[in-house]
Amino acid sequence: MSIHTLPQRVVSVVPESAPFDTHQRALLNRFFTSAFALDRPAAAAASVAAPPANPFGDGDDGAAPWHDATIEIEARMAMASSRPLRRRMMAAMAQQDCGQCGYNCEDYANAISQQGEPRLNLCVPGGKATARMLKTLVEEMGGGVLDPETQAAKAAAPLAVSGNTLPGYSREAPVPAKFLGRRRLNGAGSEKITNHIDIDISESGIDYVAGDSLGVVPRNEPALADAIIATLGYPPDFPIAGKSLRSTLIEDMALGTAPDMLFQFISYLVGGERRKKAQALAKGQDPDGDAASLDVLATLQKFAGIRPDPEAFIEALEPLQPRLYSISSSPKARPGVVSLTIDAVRYEAAGRTRLGVASTWFDDRITVGAPLQVYVQKAHGFALPADPATPIIMVGPGTGVAPFRAFLEERAATQSPGPCWLFFGHQREATDFLYADELTALQASGTLTTLSTAWSRDGKVKVYVQDRMREAGAELFGWLEAGAHFYICGDAKRMAKDVETALADIISSHGQRDGTAAKAYIAALKSAARYQADVY
Repeated sequence: MSIHTLPQRVVSVVPESAPFDTHQRALLNRFFTSAFALDRPAAAAASVAAPPANPFGDGDDGAAPWHDATIEIEARMAMASSRPLRRRMMAAMAQQDCGQCGYNCEDYANAISQQGEPRLNLCVPGGKATARMLKTLVEEMGGGVLDPETQAAKAAAPLAVSGNTLPGYSREAPVPAKFLGRRRLNGAGSEKITNHIDIDISESGIDYVAGDSLGVVPRNEPALADAIIATLGYPPDFPIAGKSLRSTLIEDMALGTAPDMLFQFISYLVGGERRKKAQALAKGQDPDGDAASLDVLATLQKFAGIRPDPEAFIEALEPLQPRLYSISSSPKARPGVVSLTIDAVRYEAAGRTRLGVASTWFDDRITVGAPLQVYVQKAHGFALPADPATPIIMVGPGTGVAPFRAFLEERAATQSPGPCWLFFGHQREATDFLYADELTALQASGTLTTLSTAWSRDGKVKVYVQDRMREAGAELFGWLEAGAHFYICGDAKRMAKDVETALADIISSHGQRDGTAAKAYIAALKSAARYQADVY
């Protein structure tokens, strides 16, 4: 790896409104930083505003130590056990602030506790575990009667709303777009199918910035809907609220993991031992050891012979949720087009191939030129630094590279002078080096200063991005000390946790800090918005 010496921490002094171009502003910022020693710790440390007074009147101090996507739900609930109801509801969320529910985690919890949001199944990454915990917590309200604590909150605070309500900027108001095409990013022989997707938004009336995500309203596989209809024994054109049963299943209903409500519904239709099993499944139990494989079709097959009323059956399902993807393009590089980087999900379960709804729709079912419904989900604290001269460190293995492709496109298009370092990892270099040609070109042009790659299947020893970070620990710490912003995108439970552990080890080793001080250093980065994560 080549070594790049960074300048001292550069403090942004010259306002963007000043009559200078990007390069002139960067030079002036460096001059003033050096001349007046603005990079000394006392001056460079970001000031963190005191938290606002608690508007709920429930005595909560606002701290949320459970707000960490790597902590399991049981541990989060234990951490929040003594907190008010709305805070325990927040702890039940997946802690990703991903926006798929239309809120961030805290606002979604507040909206439920104030009875402004009746839907308990919107936390896609939290899945059934979150929905079940929210149901339990809502029951503390006494069947809709709010406890005194929540009554006070409802009276004292305005109802949280689900972000931007303009068309094209919320899951509630998607707008039309057009599918432009796909191209395979993997080489022959790869174990993965990863597609680069282009979507035309030029007539959608929406825009975005690098770091935002795109919500997509997908469609189920028609063959899966047909199999469900055949199992039910009803004609595909059976009318459901003005649509056919088949169209309703393809376009409107979630056909993946069977919801508890479906098991409860089935328990009314069967008797004896089968009723006991359906009731147990509705409570989150696993009487036959197959609960993890029970999607809607497998559930109907497990309780074969039932013939429910089609409308009642539909009411026992959950709505099909939009899918949210990190945008992998910059509007400054290609106006009117948004790009996504998507792994096609296919796997075997209980003797049947299961499909990721949106990922396989994009892979082989949607046709070029076809319309689709989309919306922009504005990023919650995931964006390039305001000063284009600020160094950035990006860690994005696999499809986690998506937002960093957008960052690099943005910096190339605006000729930003800030150094950029990307850590990218995958299985094999020959088949899984996503965007290899583009990244090589960005290195050649100077936009991408350093590229560190890790291949987990190319040698006898598996190598991951966190291993490459440790190998370059001294240089990486030097970038942080020079004011670099640190970004991570990818798996929340394993990769993100391993990367943060590696970063703490680097800070401890090369910054001469003990474990506690290293964690405090990372906490300070996060508080100053210099450590940002887009995890899922």
